[in-house]
Amino acid sequence: MTKIGIMSFAHMHAYSYAACLNALPNAELTAVWDDVPKRGKAAAKDFGTTFVKDVNKFIDLDLDGVIICSENNKHRAMVDLAASAGKWILCEKPLAPNVADNKAIIKVCKDNGVGLGTAFPCRYVPTLIEARRQIQNGDFGDILAASCTNHGQFPGGWFAQEEFSGGGATMDHTVHVVDVLRWILEKEFTQVYCEGDNLFHKKEIKTDDLGSLNMEMEGGIQISHLASWSRPKSFATWGDVTIEFIGTKGVLNVDAFNQKINVYDDKNMRYEWAPWGANADMGLVADFVESVEDQRQPSVTGEDGLRATQVSVAACKSLKNHKVAMV
Repeated sequence: MTKIGIMSFAHMHAYSYAACLNALPNAELTAVWDDVPKRGKAAAKDFGTTFVKDVNKFIDLDLDGVIICSENNKHRAMVDLAASAGKWILCEKPLAPNVADNKAIIKVCKDNGVGLGTAFPCRYVPTLIEARRQIQNGDFGDILAASCTNHGQFPGGWFAQEEFSGGGATMDHTVHVVDVLRWILEKEFTQVYCEGDNLFHKKEIKTDDLGSLNMEMEGGIQISHLASWSRPKSFATWGDVTIEFIGTKGVLNVDAFNQKINVYDDKNMRYEWAPWGANADMGLVADFVESVEDQRQPSVTGEDGLRATQVSVAACKSLKNHKVAMV
């Protein structure tokens, strides 16, 4: 049985990862630590595990690996602690809100001989897996361009506080799409231009809640991307990830989370989309547990996390100075 601990429930994805660990036959959610004890205790109770208040006592437990879901700017310190203790690590995206900390995270894991994974669950979405297969098979010829969206509801809290997150919606919702495109096309990004603003939540936040990005990948592939916190609270789900690939042999449209059922909830007077397809988070967590068992790097590596962050940081830079930023 692979013993995993979760460090912080500041990021909402931690709750899904905890549920995945409890569902896996070869994994155990051994303990939880959180620098907000009330939140950590509640999570531990919900998932039937132990809350450890002292972070050093948590790290000293017989854990094989940890999943880090803190605020972005706290990732590096937690990775340093876990790596020094020899724990395999899966860290929420972005690995850090700046490139220097990303590189430091990769280095400390390498120096301590531990695996480092970046939480990009989109790689485990069936529609994106199939899109990758068809594109790499040459079914759509040479890919010339892609048009992408990642629109979501405003997550609130620290996500819109730049000192914790590193940026607004542009930072939050660009890394996923960048990673998917790198994975599918096996090309790197070379430059990015971004315009954006605070258009939907002027009274609540100061960071951007919309970013409109024009990017270029190796070979001159043109990418347009809209990242936003534009979905209202009453929206049927958290948001979307869509990509339209334009190739020399055809066009491929992908709606990554379209495996859903329309649900009309009269009790709460709400219309919802209930997903029926594969659980991408489960794929991510299962791979991490297997990487611990096999003592290998997780399939989505720290280097993948770095590459995605480099593009997002360049986009945020371009957003501020209105100039093209090189990646």
